[in-house]
Amino acid sequence: MRQRHGGTFARFFVAVVLAAGLLAVGAGPAGAKSNTCTGDLNNFPNDVGVLSGSYSGNVTISGACAVVAGATSVGGNLTVLPGSTLLASFASSPLTVSGNVDVKNGATLILGCFASSFPCFDDPNQDNPTLNGPVSVGGNITETQPLGVIVHDATIQGNVTQNGGGGGFTCDPTGVFALLGPPVYSAYEDSSIAGNVGLNGITSCWLGMARDQVGGDVRVLNDQLADPDAIEIVLNHIHGNLVCQNDSMVWDSGDLTGNLFPRVPQPNTVDGNRVGQCVLASPATEGGPLGPGPF
Repeated sequence: MRQRHGGTFARFFVAVVLAAGLLAVGAGPAGAKSNTCTGDLNNFPNDVGVLSGSYSGNVTISGACAVVAGATSVGGNLTVLPGSTLLASFASSPLTVSGNVDVKNGATLILGCFASSFPCFDDPNQDNPTLNGPVSVGGNITETQPLGVIVHDATIQGNVTQNGGGGGFTCDPTGVFALLGPPVYSAYEDSSIAGNVGLNGITSCWLGMARDQVGGDVRVLNDQLADPDAIEIVLNHIHGNLVCQNDSMVWDSGDLTGNLFPRVPQPNTVDGNRVGQCVLASPATEGGPLGPGPF
């Protein structure tokens, strides 16, 4: 993504969060916890809810919430309601979800952080090479028409499925992205996914998968992205099949200069079959041929 997503986003957000004092918020007094975290996105970041500590059952996110003030565990499922936002990318506050994660229509999920690709929100200078924020999901991550989902340093025991959603065929920021800076996008990077990945019918600015370990198949179907640098599928190890069909474009390479070309090859390892647009390597120069190597 030539508007580069991770660093710019995180640097802007850190300043906002520190100004609001979120990192200084404690878990609150001992006692019964509400399993609904509520915040007001219209007054972001002043009224962001805090998700922290241990929850024995299912948890629901309504409005805007952040996982801060220490390790957080959810014993059941985690649901991000329509139009809501969950920010869980703090090294000091790892998140564990025993069940499934469900991201509803128009919702945004930012999950995990990884120093080299998406610095943690609580890395003050955005340059600590060892500061990561791992997350763990015991089930599936299922997204139905979300605005955007950004996942880094995650261990996911089930499948990852994004059906539809995005900010439309534009790179103009909308929703929570308009508050935080970057265009709307979805990314799944530096993570381990035991099951299958399906990215289907997304219309947005940018979409990418990078450096993931996937135990099953990856299917990228009918996705239309406004950034010509999308869809990037690079340096993944996919133990099943890789299927790409009816997408605006797919790349197994990265830009070298900030322009679309020239590009450096970043091929994937695919133990199964490559199908459709992800058979031969993408062009390295403008007007260049596909291949000769595999995608």
